[in-house]
Amino acid sequence: MVDPGRDALTWKEFGEEHLAALAELAEACLAVDGGLPLFTSSPLLRARLLQSRTLGAWHEGGLVAAVSVGTAGQPATSTGLVNPAWRGRGVGSRLLSWADEQAGDAGLLLTTESWNPGADALFTARGFERTFVEWVLRHDLTALPEVAHPDGVTTEPVTLDSELFATYRASFAGRPGFVEPVAEEWLDELREDDGYRPDLSLIARGPDGTAVGFFNIIDNWIDQVGVVPAWRGRRVGAHLVARALRSLAADGAREAWLCVNDNNPAASLYQRLGFHDAGRRARYLRRRA
Repeated sequence: MVDPGRDALTWKEFGEEHLAALAELAEACLAVDGGLPLFTSSPLLRARLLQSRTLGAWHEGGLVAAVSVGTAGQPATSTGLVNPAWRGRGVGSRLLSWADEQAGDAGLLLTTESWNPGADALFTARGFERTFVEWVLRHDLTALPEVAHPDGVTTEPVTLDSELFATYRASFAGRPGFVEPVAEEWLDELREDDGYRPDLSLIARGPDGTAVGFFNIIDNWIDQVGVVPAWRGRRVGAHLVARALRSLAADGAREAWLCVNDNNPAASLYQRLGFHDAGRRARYLRRRA
């Protein structure tokens, strides 16, 4: 269907055969807004934008906007993108209205891996509550921080076992919104990730051998870093992050990445260690009455 009122956009479904066009659209948004660089990877594009129902806007053969909706769960889920050159013309509003219609009575959870203020204003004006925001941070590995070794702390490569999970749980259980996963599911997710680097990931121990902190590395991402409450404030977290950066640099990486929740006090630590803001990712929820 051609819509002459919107610069002759053609609105139609898209699918697996349009994966390259979706990647190009995601790259255009990331270039302007920042956000999660992994968004352009095929697995994440499929998960976010090839859900059960899709709608794309095309102009002269190019994909300029896209949205998908998954209706299997409660609430329904949706992700949408509008090329920066096409913003301010009502395209995003139309995509959101369509997604809302597809969700029906299920409520709707919006996922954005490349956040921008315009989308935030649209979502909140439509009654969506922002429930989650993460900073995406990048570190140039040509400049590495120096952190003094914490007294009495030793490190060793991780073992994917109950101790690692217990250290993760103790480190994160006090965080707002923490939902404890099943131990074996959490461990299996790491085992099954092709990018997981157990050779670079470390667990830290105190003088008595008890685990006091850890970090996991996936590709060139510091996926998780945690310190148990009793050992916070002793440079353990800073030391672990610095070790992770040095390990990645020695392995040949040129940059390191991590995500941190906006209410996590560790954000200031990461910035002091040389990480720089590279965008946001967020979630918005509107429940049905």
